[in-house]
Amino acid sequence: MADTPTTPRTYPHGVPSWVDLETSDVDAALGFYGDLFHWRFTEQLPPGAPGRYVVASLDDSGGTSVAAIATPSAGLDGEVAWHTYLAVDDVDAAVARVTELGGVVSSRPEDVGPPDHRAGRMARIVDPQGAPSRLFQADGRPGAQAVNAPDTWNFSNLFTPDLDTALRFYGPLLGWERTDDLGAGMARVPGYGDHLAATVDPRINERQEGVPPGFSDVVAGMLTGEGPAHWQVTFAVADRDRSAADAERGGATVLHKEDGEWSKEALIRDPFGAELVLAQFDPPESYLEAERQAPKA
Repeated sequence: MADTPTTPRTYPHGVPSWVDLETSDVDAALGFYGDLFHWRFTEQLPPGAPGRYVVASLDDSGGTSVAAIATPSAGLDGEVAWHTYLAVDDVDAAVARVTELGGVVSSRPEDVGPPDHRAGRMARIVDPQGAPSRLFQADGRPGAQAVNAPDTWNFSNLFTPDLDTALRFYGPLLGWERTDDLGAGMARVPGYGDHLAATVDPRINERQEGVPPGFSDVVAGMLTGEGPAHWQVTFAVADRDRSAADAERGGATVLHKEDGEWSKEALIRDPFGAELVLAQFDPPESYLEAERQAPKA
């Protein structure tokens, strides 16, 4: 699995690139997630600025950024939740497509980040079935730099009552495709696997030899779900049960546990009301044996 690249990790158009938590008690959230994931934190806004935006990293260098914790945007969303950012080449052009495709633009494109070092340009949107997310055109901050390793963001899933309706929105907007041969719930951006191979994950094609064509291009999950459409974020952990117990001691609630073919997962609700998944990579022995025998780069 790719984790912390030595060169900047970049995200082509249509690929989820960042996650952040909006919560009314930033200090308490920093304490909870700092204990749970061993994160280090850096304030991004100058003293006296309205609100707070605090970037989490695996170390003090800032080069292993994984997520952020922030105060809610005034008058927007209003829900304590983890939010997924979707990379786009041109956020202004993408926003125009959102409206054409039946979505809602909650906030117009704006520059975000410290005044002297713009992170990028961002707009908040809601898809036609009610799932909020953000569109992000990167500048100084290309997106999460540490992913898939324990204590980092692993994946985002879109839960929707109608997959076809969702794909009619995200397909034209982000270039997403979905095919049955990849199994249920996998959306891909053609060429993403080649991008990874050429940048931060040169062994991706060797590791995925024998899997269905297009698997390396998978960027997000699209799953049928009851209730309002929404995005759900997953964080990788070394030990699902230990992390779930740590979360409970910090005031979270474990809502559900599931052991799958490739992972052990726990859905939790943090002390502030936001839901997230803790996932332990737990592949079949056949995969581990192939990985042990594969030549190392």
